[in-house]
Amino acid sequence: MPRRAAALPTACLESAVQPNKASGHETVVKRVSRKHDDHGHGGAWKVAFADFCLALLCLFLVLWLLASRNSERMQVVLKNAGANMIDEGNGVNNSLASGSRGSLIERYPVPAHGEVPVRGESRESSNQRAEGPQQSPRAQLESPAELQELARSVERISAEEGLAGNVHSAVTPQGLRLMLHDTDVRGMFERGSATPSERFRALLRKLGPVFAQIQNQLLIVGHTDASQYQDKGPGAFSNWALSSHRAMSARYHLLDGGMPEDSVLQVSGMADSALFDAAHPTAAINRRIELMVLTGRQSSAIAAMYGAPQQSHPLGSGLDAETPEAAQELRRSLRMTAPN
Repeated sequence: MPRRAAALPTACLESAVQPNKASGHETVVKRVSRKHDDHGHGGAWKVAFADFCLALLCLFLVLWLLASRNSERMQVVLKNAGANMIDEGNGVNNSLASGSRGSLIERYPVPAHGEVPVRGESRESSNQRAEGPQQSPRAQLESPAELQELARSVERISAEEGLAGNVHSAVTPQGLRLMLHDTDVRGMFERGSATPSERFRALLRKLGPVFAQIQNQLLIVGHTDASQYQDKGPGAFSNWALSSHRAMSARYHLLDGGMPEDSVLQVSGMADSALFDAAHPTAAINRRIELMVLTGRQSSAIAAMYGAPQQSHPLGSGLDAETPEAAQELRRSLRMTAPN
């Protein structure tokens, strides 16, 4: 009887029959194959799965970076504008108009009176610097010659920042009018945003020490062109909010550059109600920030206009415009003297 090998899978065996001349019997020789079944135990799918996981990880990383960048830009807008803006689809709503909802975003600290902030400086070093020698007294510019000299200083700084064509100045009876406006080549802010460009941010910070040397107070006014937002609801973001936020952004960077807080008398936004180029409502020059350096007399007049009345104006016998009841008394007296 021929000897037979133990039963093995047919895929792993190769058999051959060879005659044995010495014993006269047939000998069965079986060779075992060491090859694996590529279809059942291959490793190519593992490599493909690893490539898929790596591509998915890269996708999540890119999405995270994009979300972080948008969040950072939004935080800059909120910090510069000083208000919480919430994205609601068709437009950006201003929380000041739509009600207070709270904000978890940290705001920029506003320098205190007389404090000159320095970027990267700790509170301790700032206090030590504040306790140092007193600075020279600040000058009060009143004459047109003095205001014109200030205008030349501003124009020289703007030329150093490559913004010579974006700054215009004019001496008026109220003071020095500085217009920082867009051009067709370069803008002061990102379109539809209160985030200033790098050059405009650097210009404002360099103007801070210039205004810190004078006692004149400033009006900071923001202007936009006539382009309107799609959402025109009462709580939607508009040119009024954009111009106000841009004016607040300019104020922050001036303070960050070293200008004292008491140098600012008023910050306002006028939207597109005072176009510089009325013939072309969407012209670049209409998008501007105006810094009005006031004379002492003009500054006092504006402060008195919004403050408590300093003197009364008689409206009739025993009536004046200083008391809140004056209007009611005047109506009552007119009603009594009116003919039937």
